[in-house]
Amino acid sequence: MDGHLVSLILVFAILLWLPFGQSDGSNSCSAFELQARRFFDQENSKLRERYHAEYSAAYAYNTNVTEENRQAMIQVYADSARDNKLLAQAVKSGDYVKSSDASIRRQARMLQNLGADVLEASDYLELKNAISAMQSNYATTSVCSFANRSDCSLTLEPHIQERLSKSRDPAELAWYWREWYDKAGTPMRQNFGKYVRLTRKAAQLNGFRSYADYWVHFYEDADFERQLDDTYKALLPFYRQIHGYVRYRLRQHYGSDVVPAEGNIPMHLLGNMWAQSWNDVIDLFTPFPEKSFVDVTAEMNRQQYSVQKLFQLGDQFFQSLGMRALPPSFWNLSVLTRPNDREVVCHASAWDFYQDSDVRIKMCTEINTHYLYVVHHELGHIQYYLQYEQQPAVFRGAPNPGFHEAVGDVIALSVMSAKHLKSIGLITNGHWDEKSRINELFKQALSKIVFLPFGYTMDKYRYSVFRNELDESQWNCGFWQMRSEFGGVDPPFARNETDFDPPAKYHIDADVEYLRYFAAHIFQFQFHKALCRLADQYVPGDSRLTLDNCDIFGSKKAGEAFKKFLSAGNSRHWKQILEEFTGETEMNSAALLEYFDPLYQWLKQENRRLGVPLGWGDTNKISSNCCGPFST
Repeated sequence: MDGHLVSLILVFAILLWLPFGQSDGSNSCSAFELQARRFFDQENSKLRERYHAEYSAAYAYNTNVTEENRQAMIQVYADSARDNKLLAQAVKSGDYVKSSDASIRRQARMLQNLGADVLEASDYLELKNAISAMQSNYATTSVCSFANRSDCSLTLEPHIQERLSKSRDPAELAWYWREWYDKAGTPMRQNFGKYVRLTRKAAQLNGFRSYADYWVHFYEDADFERQLDDTYKALLPFYRQIHGYVRYRLRQHYGSDVVPAEGNIPMHLLGNMWAQSWNDVIDLFTPFPEKSFVDVTAEMNRQQYSVQKLFQLGDQFFQSLGMRALPPSFWNLSVLTRPNDREVVCHASAWDFYQDSDVRIKMCTEINTHYLYVVHHELGHIQYYLQYEQQPAVFRGAPNPGFHEAVGDVIALSVMSAKHLKSIGLITNGHWDEKSRINELFKQALSKIVFLPFGYTMDKYRYSVFRNELDESQWNCGFWQMRSEFGGVDPPFARNETDFDPPAKYHIDADVEYLRYFAAHIFQFQFHKALCRLADQYVPGDSRLTLDNCDIFGSKKAGEAFKKFLSAGNSRHWKQILEEFTGETEMNSAALLEYFDPLYQWLKQENRRLGVPLGWGDTNKISSNCCGPFST
């Protein structure tokens, strides 16, 4: 008989034996609590083993994309799903949600929620095959060169992204956009349909109305969707100023035949395949072009930076705060550059293997400013893993999905400050003059603020699909209706239902809930403000100690508070943990708006001076009888 099944049968026998019926309530209670602690200790140990097996198989596949590795990964997940079902049944039978111990109650609630594991074995395998097929297609998609149509070996990174960043030929940019969306997105419509059908089934088996509601429940706040909508609305005036200014300057460069005066911005002109950040083409709309940006990439190359050096810098930053050094296994087992001998999923990711401080990163690192940022972001995930390693397996995660993404970004905010770049020898001046400051804030806003409507749309779209509010016959036009309505961007070509564009984004293929990234873009500034106060690097109203030039490097006081925050993992409600760290209990955009306020004031004044129109109308790239509007 399966050893795990034997252990569960023994647990049931103990439950029957324990003296629940005795008149002495205190003895009964203590016996129950003692048994509960033993049960969860034992099961958390087994969970660690299962998670280790899952992530080992997934890592093998992600670092060597073969059909054999894909099938091996799916089998490991299927085995875990079977065991997780048995565990959920045991938790429910034990009635542990009635424990007097808050930690036991929390573990019981979390372990009874099975996600996709609740599905029958055949449905589970079908779902995992659909998801991994979308991931494989994304990882292996290559496109044909605009200059040489017979060369169809170009990958998203680095080839396509390099052209999107550097080319100023609208025809070439549109070519790469269509090549990518037609090959990474459209062929996956059937798999996406299976994914929607089966996740809907799983959600309902878990007691949720839809998979959207299942995702939202991780925020442990019935009001969180409203907070999401309210936050988007609060940031929209700032985004409209950026959008209007960028559209105006793009129109000056490309002309009225390419860029409309008051409509949506053609997204292929914005330097990013999904128009989720626009800073790669900032040379077209720099506020003060006479003030050149410091070229950190050129300086890193001049100093002969290596990939190893980038990760060493990140490791030193965390150690300067009194936090853990990267273990030797990180350096030995991570995949930090693209291998030449196999296909890999290059999308940067951090991994926790739930065993012996085994943490790793998988990414195709290059030496440039972008990867200086990404390296510190991914190492933030790694430090989170190391800090909550002592927690039970079920609590080894973030209490709010947005926290994990915010942790790396909050460190990167310090790393990319003038003060820190000077301290590591990449620039010579640790403070910007006023015009340079506006330039730098604008460059950051083209990543941080511009991302927010995109991040908002990714899950608002999927919520509509999951809740069956968007008919399958309008899945594609609904996607572009939302991109237009919430962000004011258009595809370069008309798209219809023979196209299918959402899977051209990795996170949609990989079943990654995306609200976490929106929330992280808000939380990181709340975290940043709290850490900067502790590091004596920020004083309201002091022009020498501003949020946008704060560097917490070396602050043990900030490090202690950060360690306490991270080490709690998912052991308590996120609002409690957030309040201890920042004094706040909600997602709040005030710190972000304070950080960017000099830019916001400048944009309002400049747009008035230039007579820049703000806002945008409906997209003309989809059928006029499409769904919508989707206004919140």
